[in-house]
Formats: sequence, structure tokens, C-alpha cells
Amino acid sequence: MSQRPDYIKCTCLNEYDPLKKVVLCPPDYMTIKEPINETQKQYLKENIDTELAKKQHQALVQTLRDLGIEVHLLTPHKKFPEQVFTRDIGFTLGQQVFVADMAHDLRVGEEKEFITYLEKEEITYTNLIGDMIEGGDVFIDGNTIFVGVSNRTNVDAIQHLQTLLPTYEVIAIPFTDKYLHLDCVFNIISPNEALIFPGEMSKEKHQLLASRYDLIEVSEEEQATLGTNILSIGNKRILSLPINHRVNNKLRERGYEIIEVDITEIIKSGGAFRCCTLPLLRG
Repeated sequence: MSQRPDYIKCTCLNEYDPLKKVVLCPPDYMTIKEPINETQKQYLKENIDTELAKKQHQALVQTLRDLGIEVHLLTPHKKFPEQVFTRDIGFTLGQQVFVADMAHDLRVGEEKEFITYLEKEEITYTNLIGDMIEGGDVFIDGNTIFVGVSNRTNVDAIQHLQTLLPTYEVIAIPFTDKYLHLDCVFNIISPNEALIFPGEMSKEKHQLLASRYDLIEVSEEEQATLGTNILSIGNKRILSLPINHRVNNKLRERGYEIIEVDITEIIKSGGAFRCCTLPLLRG
């Protein structure tokens, strides 16, 4: 007997189908203890106003719920100041959820919290024990999976992923180590459009992406405020920061509805909408 659609617990076939179920985590203990990326180094002295970050995150959660999206919240723990960035602890490809080892010591252990949630919800998962691969580097689009080669994701893990998903083409995309994850410089928003901050990958890889997508360039100024790190929720609707005027206007000109939510306190830690959301179900 085939599963009825409402019984399917996880499916992601791309980055832009209507988002139905997503995992977030409140930033209750968000702080910069030791900088683990370039953005955090910039804000170390100023640090993060945790109460403001919590209010902004609550507004993000409410926005998603108002849009009819089922939001599941992980329980935040004091020992995990980066737990708000749920995207990195797992990723859904096809009808599978994958969980890999977190690369940085500060984040090791977040995987177990996510696995506890998956087991409670009776969602089947594959635990990539020993593999260093984070969801911020992983993009799915049909039968193609693009994976950034970064300080958090290595080539061995990408090759292992290919063996586990033989019906997909897994393409490694190395980029400069100045940026944390691939979604800080690239993001797929439709079957034929993607955002890119140019100059951070080889000419060959840039041409490969340009052969598949109409690449919409993000300026250096708006990359600093994570202009590529938007979240598509389907039907040409995108969550983006109000301060990224140029990116937002470019997308509006292309027929996108831009839903602006202010999470500028959260981005001081190096991630925005895509980083804060782990889609489980699209379609």
C-alpha cells in the first residue's frame, strides 16, 4: 500500500517547492564565546543581544506559522550557543534525512539532540558517522546535489554521499575558505534561477552553475548581510532581510514576493534564514 501524502514525514526534492514542515531552534543561549567564523570575529566585542535575538526568532517562527508552515522547535541547551543554526546539523535529500558529525568542537553534540527529535517523531534517518558534512553546504535540485567543499565539509564525505545516493549526481563545489558555507555565496531559488556572490569559486564551477541557472549577483555589501542566505518557501515567495534592498528589489522585478523579517541580531553569528531552518517536507 502506498503512503498517503499526509503520512509522508520528510521529502525535499529541491530548494524551492512549497515548504510544509521545518525545524528551528530558539537562540536562548546564543552568544559568541569564541569566534568560529569571520562574521563572529567582527562582532566579538559587541557580541549578541540574546533577548533581541530571541524576539526576532519568535517573529520568524510566527511568520512561518502564519504562512501555514508547520514549525517544529528543538529544545535549546546552554552548552550549544550555535544551536539556532539548525540547517547545519542535518539535511533532507529525497525522502531521507541525513545527520553527519559537526565539524567544530563548539557544535559537537548538536547532532544527538536532532537525532532525539527524529526518533521521537519516528522519522527515519541515516547517521553519517565519521563524515564531516554540514547542511549549509548542501543543495538539492532534482537529481543533482551540489555540495560545497569548505572548512566544515570535506571531499571524503561528499564522495561517501554519492555512494549512498547512486541515482543522484553529487557535484562538489569548492569555494574560498573566507566564507563558512556554500549558502553564504550561493542559493538556488527556482528551477532556473540562483543567487550568487561572484568570485568565490573557480571559473569552471561558476560556468557550470551559469549553464544551469540564471545567476543573480549579490553585491559585496549585501553579502556582508548574507544577501544569498534567503529562504524560499515556494510559489515564488522568499524570506529575506529588510536591509538587503538591492537583492529584494532584483527579486521583486522577477516576480517574487519578498517577505521581510528582521533577524539582524542573529546574523551577527554568521547565519540568516537558510541557516536557521532545516526543511523536512517540501512539495
